[in-house]
Amino acid sequence: MAYLCLFRNTLVALTVALAAQLGMAQTFPDRPITLVVPNPPGGLVDTSARLLSEPFSRVIGQPVIVDNKPGASGNTAYQYVAKAKPDGYTLLISYSGYHVGNPALMDKLPWDPIKDFSPVALLTVSTNVIAVHPSVPVNNLTEFIAYAKANPGKLNYASQGNGSVSHVGTEIFKQTTGVDMVHVPYKGSGAAIQDVLAGQVQVFISTPPSLMQHIQSGKLKGLAVTGKTRHPGMPNVPTTIEAGLPTFQLESWVALYAPAGTPARVIAKLTDSVKQSLGLPEVKERADAAGVELRYLNPTATDALLKKELPYWSKAIKAAHITLD
Repeated sequence: MAYLCLFRNTLVALTVALAAQLGMAQTFPDRPITLVVPNPPGGLVDTSARLLSEPFSRVIGQPVIVDNKPGASGNTAYQYVAKAKPDGYTLLISYSGYHVGNPALMDKLPWDPIKDFSPVALLTVSTNVIAVHPSVPVNNLTEFIAYAKANPGKLNYASQGNGSVSHVGTEIFKQTTGVDMVHVPYKGSGAAIQDVLAGQVQVFISTPPSLMQHIQSGKLKGLAVTGKTRHPGMPNVPTTIEAGLPTFQLESWVALYAPAGTPARVIAKLTDSVKQSLGLPEVKERADAAGVELRYLNPTATDALLKKELPYWSKAIKAAHITLD
């Protein structure tokens, strides 16, 4: 009899919990949603969040707040979301440089790239641009590589921080070409671009949102984009393939994640709303103007992308001997 009572109580508790979870999913959302951004304003990640927030709010029917929480190489934001209540109201705008880079860069990472998060959708993908200050006496990528080889250690290159895509990518560029440049890390692309424009740092490999307007205005020289096709906002800048360096390509992505344990129905509501938002013509226009490529992937495909890139970036980081202090 005691066993039957225990079984009945357990069954009732599970039923109540399931009913509550289903009720939450059916009424979700009934209050504002926060998008936590691991970067300061400016650059690909923040741009992606703000491209999504307004149409996402209209589609899902609640205010969507962008909350920038930079710091600790992205860990401040990732740990915050990992510990948040898994109810769909606190979401992470995830940057590939952090999500696939930090696990290889840090021995005691305070979050797990797979176990602590539930994928919602891939949002944007961006090629990178190899840009130099006009004071560097080159006109194309071949000339730049020759100049850098002739002047080892005399050129400085900016990155968005130790272990960022711009850091890892430029180190891979150095290994690929045999050039020697000095790394100058910054806290985000906004601070980096100011010193590059001032000529205090001569080289920056970063995403179009950081560099496109300055290349268009002639304040920086765009030597090559690191994708397979030219960027529509910089049609005169060749690809690395066209510029004679086909072995060097570099792509960054931004995705939306929820805390692990978020109900499947909530994830389904979120990803469907993201898909609708990114499909709006005005969002495509804004993304093109910002130099960002919209590329929606569902939760399953986003999860597959992460699991594919984790070992790839781990290998690249170890080969470049990159560590975080």
